[in-house]
Amino acid sequence: MQLPLASGLKPRATYFLGDACLCWSLGETITRLTSLQVLYVYRQLRKHPELARLGVHDLVPSYTALAVHADPLCDWEAVRCIVDAAVAAIPSDEARLKERSVSHVLPVTYDGADLQRVADHARITPEEVIRRHTAPEYLVAMIGFRPHFPYLLGLDRSLVTPRLDSPRTAIPAGAVAIGGEQTGIYPETSPGGWNILGMTSPDLLYPIEPGDTVVFKRAEA
Repeated sequence: MQLPLASGLKPRATYFLGDACLCWSLGETITRLTSLQVLYVYRQLRKHPELARLGVHDLVPSYTALAVHADPLCDWEAVRCIVDAAVAAIPSDEARLKERSVSHVLPVTYDGADLQRVADHARITPEEVIRRHTAPEYLVAMIGFRPHFPYLLGLDRSLVTPRLDSPRTAIPAGAVAIGGEQTGIYPETSPGGWNILGMTSPDLLYPIEPGDTVVFKRAEA
């Protein structure tokens, strides 16, 4: 289904996922700037009074795109005009993309099964892995693949570590892990192939939302 662009608005790639979800792509690669742009549009649209009336029931940001879920029979052209306007209003200055967000400090017991593997891959000590992992303030770019699983931007490039060749059938809830260029926390026991650095309380994940920030703090022994 092709819909016309609203007059005067900058075109962005859009595509349907089924008949009840329309996505706006704002980039092709994972970058902090693209994520901030997606989150900016997400925040603006959450405040918009017309979307619910039009049948929109959920907005889901990802690293590079925003998914708008609505009744399949909604007025998609009207929805698109509203979203296009928000996209066209994205500030060019990165500082203006940021809004005051909630910061979450997560205490971590760094005794994970793959801490040494990450250290060996980076050619540093486990202590240095911990220091570098706790140094950044991470941006919560999106929530998935499980409810409350935060995908975090800001990992030190030296800690980028390939996923496990053979994923585990059960990673415990609260596991803090690295998978490639990403770091995140498992909210519940589930299969996974990320490198486990340590453990935190999964209950701390429930209030975390896209656009928030996370700081890891080494738990007191």
